[in-house]
Order: sequence, then structure tokens, then C-alpha cells
Amino acid sequence: MLGLLQEEPWQQPSPPKKTQNFLNQQSFESNYRVICNRLVEFTRGKNLLNGQSFHAHAIKSGLQIIPLVCNHLINFYSKLQLPYCSERMFHETQFKSSTTWSSIISCFAQNELPLHGLEYFKLMLRNDGMIPDDHIIPCAMKACGMSNDQLLGKSVHCLALKTGFDASVFVGSSVVDMYAKCGSLGDARKMFDEMPERNVVSWSTVIYGYAQMGEDEEALMLFKAALWKGLDVNDFTFSSVIRVCGNSTLFELGKQIHSLCLKMYYYETSFVGSALISMYSKSGVIEDAYQVFSEVLDRNLGMWNAMMIACAQHAHTRSVFELLEKMERKGMKPNFITFLCILYACSHAGLVKEGKYYFAKMKEYGIEAGSQHYASMVDLLGRAGKLQEAMKLIEEMPMQPIEAVWGAFLTGCRTHGNTELAVSVADRVFELGPVSPGLHMLVSYAYTAAGRYQEAAMARKMLKDSGQKKETGMSWVEVGNRVHTFAAGERRHELSAEIYRKLEELEDEMERAGYIADTTYVLKEVGAEEKSESIRYHSERLAIAFALVTFPPERPIRVMKNLRVCGDCHVAIKFISKCTGRVMIVRDNNRFHRFENGECSCGDYW
Repeated sequence: MLGLLQEEPWQQPSPPKKTQNFLNQQSFESNYRVICNRLVEFTRGKNLLNGQSFHAHAIKSGLQIIPLVCNHLINFYSKLQLPYCSERMFHETQFKSSTTWSSIISCFAQNELPLHGLEYFKLMLRNDGMIPDDHIIPCAMKACGMSNDQLLGKSVHCLALKTGFDASVFVGSSVVDMYAKCGSLGDARKMFDEMPERNVVSWSTVIYGYAQMGEDEEALMLFKAALWKGLDVNDFTFSSVIRVCGNSTLFELGKQIHSLCLKMYYYETSFVGSALISMYSKSGVIEDAYQVFSEVLDRNLGMWNAMMIACAQHAHTRSVFELLEKMERKGMKPNFITFLCILYACSHAGLVKEGKYYFAKMKEYGIEAGSQHYASMVDLLGRAGKLQEAMKLIEEMPMQPIEAVWGAFLTGCRTHGNTELAVSVADRVFELGPVSPGLHMLVSYAYTAAGRYQEAAMARKMLKDSGQKKETGMSWVEVGNRVHTFAAGERRHELSAEIYRKLEELEDEMERAGYIADTTYVLKEVGAEEKSESIRYHSERLAIAFALVTFPPERPIRVMKNLRVCGDCHVAIKFISKCTGRVMIVRDNNRFHRFENGECSCGDYW
């Protein structure tokens, strides 16, 4: 073996010692630069095997002692969702620079372990004595926002002020983001207004904050201001604004933003794609959602989930299962949101067997069922009339049933007329403490249906005493750049006379076609004539009549509603679609109903 290592006569003589050291140093520097560059490539391509090979090569070559290589390895494992490999790499790093600390804090925040990241931030301050800079502070701020720890976030903000890094646009943007995620829009806006310099991240963050809190109008105003200032907005900005359009069902504005994305080449990113799918789906245009999904090739998990919930809401249930299969074939691992989408689809299609299968399948992916998954299962069983089985599932829950669970169960009882079971549950609901107006009303309906009017009145009184109000049923239609909103029985619209005249015409046609009003959906203690009058002018019927008066014949009618469509209105709209020959798409708080030729896409199962 030693002979093999000896220099052979025909080999080139070794260079002088000084030259050899220079070449070794040059080779060493070249080698670690190659490793760093390749690790960056493997991180972008999420190539675990090649990255691990270069990690092994770095150890063999002694290059793992170089801080830059260590930092690249921490980042590599972080991006491939292996945070504990990053943590081990961090502890093996001999010299921990500012970048090393920011990398490990960011690693845990990116992998949804913000509390771990904050522990390392505290460890750095306590043991290492390093002063956090404009790279470390934003990472800590992100972790505070993700963990909803505003108190610690304020402490880090104070630290930024003391060290003078608060003037940094990166630190300022992270402070705005932290306050927005913690729900303190006032503090977020104050920080934003006081920033000496703002970039696209600052603007995008504050717009997202307002959008997240439902302050849609202010979010749109900020977006408009950013465009006026000539800001080069990015895909994150666009996704936030598109989501505002979807939540407010501003379909025409959403299409304009989509066109702007096309012009600025942001239409193929996952952030924008997910937002567009959601916007088109919420606006009742599922066809355009499918098209967006097909055009974006680099899809993240959020985009797959967005398409699945869109299909579920529009009763394309089989498409949900097909999307799951395609996603798994591409190596994409479903998360807890994915299974919520699937259970939602099963619930609204009455697929009890499939729902049970997927509920059990979550464990194969290491996902523990949460309260929302149980609420979906109770909803599935309740809609299918399996109320005893739903109650058994509630009693076996490993956590206390949340409001959504009881709401789903009471809705099932109401649908199937099981007043006895509904009343027994209604008596237990208020053990939860303060509950939402919606649950108050479900309890009131349960007592009313059972003839226990005193308890029903008490439930309504408790709602009033709590300072809350029952949500008013509203329906709205978008025409051009204006949204026309209607409440039941109101006559304030400028076209009210024409709207009510149209409804009377429709009433005559519907009755000739066989429609009979079902006044059992009116739970007020009033006479039959008043009940008939009450149900005839529900908000969705006013919105449809307005659309029939104003829309051209070839245009589909899209109506949005904040509450569930009542059973009688559902029947009535089927008759209206048959009598008028129009396509009508109605979105309530649960799903979409596409009415055409007297039929509904939900199959009367909603």
C-alpha cells in the first residue's frame, strides 16, 4: 500500500513547498466555494440526496469548519423541512456568526416551530452576548408573529429601538408584520407611517394585515396608494389584494388585478395562483379557477388545497379525490387543511363511508385530528341523519367540543326534525360560556321547534344581554363597479318598485308551474298570511329579481348571501330558473348552488 503512495519515476516532480501551499490554499478556497454554490442549487431544487452528498464531502474535506458552509447547510435542511438536522448542524458550528443565529431562528419559524426559534433568540442574548442586528431581529419578529406573542414582540421592538436598528427598512417591515399578525392593526399602521423608508415588503405587509382583519376597503386604498407611488409590487402584494376581492366578491376588480398580474408576469407564482383560484371560486366562476390551476406549473401545497376547497364548494366532489391522488403522485404531502377540504367535500355530498375513511387516513400522515376535523365529521353524520353516531363521536372527542361542533350537530337535528335530541344539546350549549350569535339562534330554533317558547325567548334575551346581535341576512349582486345589497323585505333600492313587480310576476308563473310556499321555515309566532309575506321577500329573491330586471338575458346571475339559503327559497329559485330559463348561481355561507332548468347542483343536499 505504501508503495502505491510513493512517487513513480515518470510522475511530474512536486512543486516547491511554498508554491504547493499556495495551490492547496487555492484548491481549498475553490472547493468550499463550489460546495456553497452547489448547496444553493440543491436548496432551490429541494434535492436532499445531492445536498447530503455534498455535506459528506464537506466533512471529509474539513470544510465544515467554515462558517459560510455551515450557514448554507442550516438553510439547506431548513428549506427541505428538516429543522432538527439544521439544529444539529448549528451545534456543530464552531464559530457562530450573526448569520448563523439568524439562520437557526428563521429555520424554526419557517417550519412552523416559532417557539423553538424564540428559545434560540433568548439563548443568543443570554449566553452568546451577541447584539442582534437587522438580520436577527426580523427573524425573531417573524417568530413572535407566528406564535401570536405580542408581549415578546413589543420587547424585541424595544430592543430594536435601543440598538438603533428600528430605522432599518427590514426591521420596520418585520415589526409591522408582527403587530398585524397579532391583530394590533393600530400599532402596525403607526409603525408603517413612522418608517423613514418603505419597500415592497412594508407595503405588502400592511396591506395583508388589513386584508386579514377584514378591513377590505382600507387594504384596497393602500394598494392604490402603493401604485400611485410607483411601487414595484410583488406576488405577495397581488395575492393579498386578490384575496380581498375574493372575500368581498368584487369579481370585476379581481379580473382587473388578474390582468395586471399577467402584464407583470406574476400570474404563474403559487401565491398569486392560490389567491386567483379562491377569488374565482368565491365569485362563482369555477371554470376560471380550473384554468388558473392548469396554467401554474410550480404548485405549492396551498395551491392544491385552494383548488380542492373550490371543487368542494361547487359540488365537484370527485374532482377533490382526483386532486388528492395527483398531489400524492407528485410527492406532495397533504396537511391538516387538505383533510379539512376532503371532509368538507364528503359532508356536502353525503359520502359517509368516504368521510370515515379519510378521517382515519390522517394518522398515516402523522396528523392528529383537531377540533375542526371533528366538527366536519359531526356535520357529515348530522347531514346524513346519523345523529346518534354523531353524538357518540362528540362524546369520544379527546378535547372539549368547540362551538362549531355543537353548531354542526344542531343543524343536523334541525334538518332531520329531531327536536328531542336538539333540545337536550341546547341545554348543554351554554356550558361553553359566551357563544356566537349564530349558535344562540340555533338554540332558539331548537326550543321553538319543540314548542318551548319560553326557553327560546330566554336564548334570544341572553343574546341581547351579551351585547351581540343576530347577523342580518343579506344578499348582494355586483354590477360593473358597484355592489347592490338587499335585506329581507326592504324597499330602499332605487329600483324597488320594479323589483317587487318582477317578484309578483314570478310568483304567478311559479304557482302555475306547481310551486307552493313552505312557511314552516318561518319560526316566528305569526299568522299564516304574515308567514307567507315574510318568506316571499327574502333577500336572495330580491337580489335575483333585481338581476332579472337589469342583467342581459345571456348573462348568468350570481348572487352572494351571508347566511344559509332557507329550504323554501331553495325550492323557489329552482322554479325561477325553470320559468325564466336563466342560470343562477347562489353562494350562501356553506357552498355554491347552481340553478339551471329547475335543478340545483347540490342535489337538494346542503
